[in-house]
Amino acid sequence: MENNDLIKDIKTNVNEYIANIKENIDDKKALVITHGCQMNEHDSEKITWLLEKMGYSFVNEIEEADFIIVNTCSVRHSAEDKVYGQLGNLKNLKNRKKNLKIAVCGCMMQRKESRDYVIEKFPNVDIIFGTNNIWKLPELIYSSYNGKKLSIDIEDNPVSIDDELGANRLYSFKSYVNIMYGCNNFCSYCIVPYTRGRETSRRPGEILREIENLAKNGTKEVTLLGQNVNSYGKNFENGYAFYNLLEEINEIKGIERIRFMTSHPKDISDELIYSFKNLDKLSNFLHLPVQAGSSRVLKLMNRKYTKEDYLRKIDKIKSVNPDIALSTDLMVGFPGETEEDFADTLDLAKKVEYDTSFTFIYSIRENTPAANRPDQVPDKVKHERFERLLDVLYPIQEKKNKAFIDKTVDVLVEDVSKKDNENVSGRTDEFKLVNFKGSKDDIGKILKVKINNANSFSLAGEKIES
Repeated sequence: MENNDLIKDIKTNVNEYIANIKENIDDKKALVITHGCQMNEHDSEKITWLLEKMGYSFVNEIEEADFIIVNTCSVRHSAEDKVYGQLGNLKNLKNRKKNLKIAVCGCMMQRKESRDYVIEKFPNVDIIFGTNNIWKLPELIYSSYNGKKLSIDIEDNPVSIDDELGANRLYSFKSYVNIMYGCNNFCSYCIVPYTRGRETSRRPGEILREIENLAKNGTKEVTLLGQNVNSYGKNFENGYAFYNLLEEINEIKGIERIRFMTSHPKDISDELIYSFKNLDKLSNFLHLPVQAGSSRVLKLMNRKYTKEDYLRKIDKIKSVNPDIALSTDLMVGFPGETEEDFADTLDLAKKVEYDTSFTFIYSIRENTPAANRPDQVPDKVKHERFERLLDVLYPIQEKKNKAFIDKTVDVLVEDVSKKDNENVSGRTDEFKLVNFKGSKDDIGKILKVKINNANSFSLAGEKIES
């Protein structure tokens, strides 16, 4: 069956279940709790779209909900522990609210070990589904309301059907768009290939149509999502690559900024690097996760590049665009990491001078090669190295941010301050967080702001009235 025919059949199936379930909803209220990355956030946008079509309204407090969906993350053990804690609390809630329905979805449920643990320990859970079959939700809810004690549906292979259905965008002015699914890299510490499946790219036409429709509805900034966007198009036969997609998106009227997450250093091409010079809508920001600065550790991680390879890529990026803001992921305490290896990470951080960084302490993920290594680094050593790394990174970030003082920047306003209604926050083209005096009427606008203060994490300034 052709993909278009498959999508048509699935849409018909979804609509039938939505029609059949509406009488059971009867003004019920739903809450979606999201853990993890931008891909999970976008998955939750699709989930809320389906729930709304079924007739659910939404609340922010668990006590008010008739249906609670926990969208899980399994990148680190601490993320799974947090989910288990939440499910324990929900067990108590369900004892008080017998008609409450609870669903668990996302990356954790793609792992048999986590799924089996939830089934055994949390009999209060009614529905379980994974990352690759969100469109099955109406059918699963229908089964649950019609007497099935536990409705489970897991698909191993990712498809783009969910993106063809719809999503309740959290923001009207900025949107996430999946361009590919899955991962083929098998880094030795990571379970993503086991939870998100093998790598596959959406067809350019599907993506461009989606972004054109978003632009017509007010989206100014689009963030392209994939586990490794640099390898976009590798399953195509015509040589169409990620930079080709960026060129076409750059021509879409109404789109003012293009971002993407995330990139693998081994696959970043010269054509993509030059896109940061040639494409006027491509954000002046690149997240390029290095994970470690030691070539020996990178080899153990199965990252397929060396410290020297990475630094050569950084040098080329900076030569093409000297003002680009750089971000990375850094992991401390990978099995076998020596003091010399860690010193290489500190050295790399000093040489690159990242604008922002996401730093993590290695945690064991079951059934990954790194989990079975006998040379695990003691927790005390990992935490001590983590603090030393932050002592290097934060002053650099502060220096980078202070370089913006007295400059005027364009800020896409995203939200009103949680502390008061007189201040708003947004992002520059370089993904810098900026706080300044404003109002909710500014949300969704790109405004000029003169920066007058900065620290390691954000900028502050004053709106320039036009």
